Amino acid sequence: MGPHPAVAAIRLAVRRVLHDVLNELSELPRAAADRSRPGQLATAERPLVLVACSGGADSMALASALAFEAPKLSVRAGGITVDHGLQPGSGLRAAEVAARLTAMNLDPVEAVAVTVGRHGGPEAAARDARYAALDEAAERLGAAAVLLGHTRDDQAETVLLGLARGSGIRSLSGMAAVSPSGRYRRPFLQLDRQTARKACLVQHLPVWDDPMNADPAYTRSRLRHEGLPALEKALGKGVVEALARTAQLSRDDADALDAWAADVDASVRDEAGLLDCVKLYALPPAVRRRVLRRALVAAGSPAGSLFARHVEEVERLITGWRGQGTINLPGRVEARRQGGRLVIRQG
Repeated sequence: MGPHPAVAAIRLAVRRVLHDVLNELSELPRAAADRSRPGQLATAERPLVLVACSGGADSMALASALAFEAPKLSVRAGGITVDHGLQPGSGLRAAEVAARLTAMNLDPVEAVAVTVGRHGGPEAAARDARYAALDEAAERLGAAAVLLGHTRDDQAETVLLGLARGSGIRSLSGMAAVSPSGRYRRPFLQLDRQTARKACLVQHLPVWDDPMNADPAYTRSRLRHEGLPALEKALGKGVVEALARTAQLSRDDADALDAWAADVDASVRDEAGLLDCVKLYALPPAVRRRVLRRALVAAGSPAGSLFARHVEEVERLITGWRGQGTINLPGRVEARRQGGRLVIRQG
């Protein structure tokens, strides 16, 4: 008798991702692989893949699937749990999660404590601290990839949050199955949250439900428990699946427009490297805004703090020039029009 359908589904998703990682590594020349992922090929035949595990149902199901599939493919499987220090007893809970990962025969396993700042609000600050810790662990341990347990439900929530912010098609594209660097992989984006929970239940895996996920003080929590149920009540079932499809379609469009913007960037600059306002004006608006955003980020404006309204203000220096003064942007970046050129620099 085979495994429960939920267990089979999560294992298949992880198996596919591990195959992708191995195929990508096999295509890299040895020297290039050494340079691109420090430490990765110290055990060249057995690359290391880490799972980021909070102890919740999604990441516990992911950890169990990785522990099952990795040995069959000669992949070393390890785990990282991050203690954000935001709740009493968080350190003890992180140690318990690490012990569970060790009991699954994952190795190495680490519990990493972080300090969460305040920039961007509590949710964004916790996310930034978590990814910084995961990046550091992956670099230090020489991991080929880090698996994240985001599900189709998480993707739907991300799309709705992007829609509410009015940040454009890139925001609607949600989370990528593979991050641009190739480090982060999300095997469960095509699976719903209930599949992961069912897999934990039938395997008798202990699960911790983070109270922050039910706290209405947090935007994502309100969306999960109030917003999405209200949409499904009004529009019927299938909203989550439709939003996840929207994410993929939006990502395809956004990737194409980003590539277009990258291709034309050099052609809209003068000999000194400054952006030419006349040439920018001739571009389609979607491409022009991407060229501007690229320039602002390159000048030092943090991508996470640079919103559509900021780019639109700068764009008006091109499309609605009335002698406006300098525009101040996140990261102490300034943009102004001077002699038909757009001057962007850090103040």
